[in-house]
Amino acid sequence: MKIIMKMCSVIWFLVGNVAAQRRRQNAVTVGKERRESLVRAKRLCRVGTSADGEVSSDSDMMVDEEQSILEMQTSSAVEELKSAVAYQGKGAMQKRVNALREMRRLLSRFEFPPIETALKAGAIPVLVQCLAFGSPDEQLLEAAWCLTNIAAGKQEETKALLPALPLLIAHLGEKSSSPVAEQCAWALGNVAGEGEEFRNVLLSQGALPPLARMMLPNKGSTVRTAAWALSNLIKGPDPKPATELIKVDGLLDAILRHLKRADEELTTEVAWVVVYLSALSNVATSLLVKSGVLQLLVERLATSNSLQLLIPVLRSLGNLVAGDSSTISDVLVPGHGITDQVIAVLVKCLKSEHRVLKKEAAWVLSNIAAGSVEHKQLIHSSEALALLLHLLSTSPFDIKKEVAYVLGNLCVSPTEGEGKPKLIQEHLVSLVGRGCLSGFIDLVRSADIEAARLGLQFMELVLRGMPNDEGTKLVEREDGIDAMERFQFHENEDLRNMANGLVDKYFGEDYGLDE
Repeated sequence: MKIIMKMCSVIWFLVGNVAAQRRRQNAVTVGKERRESLVRAKRLCRVGTSADGEVSSDSDMMVDEEQSILEMQTSSAVEELKSAVAYQGKGAMQKRVNALREMRRLLSRFEFPPIETALKAGAIPVLVQCLAFGSPDEQLLEAAWCLTNIAAGKQEETKALLPALPLLIAHLGEKSSSPVAEQCAWALGNVAGEGEEFRNVLLSQGALPPLARMMLPNKGSTVRTAAWALSNLIKGPDPKPATELIKVDGLLDAILRHLKRADEELTTEVAWVVVYLSALSNVATSLLVKSGVLQLLVERLATSNSLQLLIPVLRSLGNLVAGDSSTISDVLVPGHGITDQVIAVLVKCLKSEHRVLKKEAAWVLSNIAAGSVEHKQLIHSSEALALLLHLLSTSPFDIKKEVAYVLGNLCVSPTEGEGKPKLIQEHLVSLVGRGCLSGFIDLVRSADIEAARLGLQFMELVLRGMPNDEGTKLVEREDGIDAMERFQFHENEDLRNMANGLVDKYFGEDYGLDE
């Protein structure tokens, strides 16, 4: 819950579930952030899922060869596969496998494989033929591998895979070998990573239940691939797939088991599933909180130094805190061990050199700070406070804004209705005394509307709440009047009314006459 501050004839505060809305918006765009953190939404398969097959990547051998030669080789490989599929004589199976392997080799060895050439040569129909039920596992695996890397291409290249989807989904079933099922899951994960349109096609064809069942065993590689594919499949914006997933029998227990016992690579993929479950589905959020997943997330945050793992684990924690009011009121009870552990891991993240961890940690703290007075006192008396004050004055803008929400929430009590909140004057005086006002006035000067509103709201607290009318002198000393006057003719009516109202009320004609 974030503190929302509004302006009418006077300024007042409301406690609203803005954070829960924002976690849903974040879920839609987090794919980009995920790629930036080295976890790609689509993945080229260079090394196979089977330990028995030939999986060498020798990916750079032909990097400097002419593109025309590569295209010629690819077209030739497709024609060879067509010939092998049509052949019915002795050694037909091995002929097909060899042809598939050659095509897979060409589609696996380069950063930008010759997908367009393979499609123009007619690769998809013949690869679909190779997925036919009753085919040997080696053939199925090689065909699915080729389709996986075609699906890792551009949108129009991924779209060419649509005729293959029913068979790829069918091979996820229990009758398929683990390597074949995993390779098919990988291909489907690439398709889901292309966008909402493709996710809807997969969902309508029933891809979710068999992928979910692949997460139930303790097979590390298979579970990892299935979890990654599922995180692509449920990433929104429609919350229904996330709700459907959490209701799959045994899925919640499997998530808890993997978070508790799995290696960091597998836990990372499972944590991304939790990110989207908790961001999009209130049903999933409630079930996750009741399951005790918070403790497992906190333990992972405390013991891991892997950025790839810490990002989804911290985001999951933030989503659960923001999305379920009972998390703060019933689970994160001041004085309980879990609450102290949460604060400790958030302090660890605030100290991190990684920007994304600082920002996420501040977001979690802002929602805890929107809880009871006891929650505010807990943060105010913790090591986190000094770190937050330092970040407000030194950090990049996006972190500074998140930190400002924490500090602002520490200074007011939740109220019923639409009246002014009750100030926690002790916290306000403490924060202002430690130099935070200048940071909020910097936000007022920013071009970001949300940040400017937040800065003005904190200035209102200072003007209204500092003892002995010190607020006006402090605001003037930090050039706050000048910062507010830039809104005198601002196009945003709320900000214009808010700033002009503060200037008129506290710095009107009578200001300074007593001196």
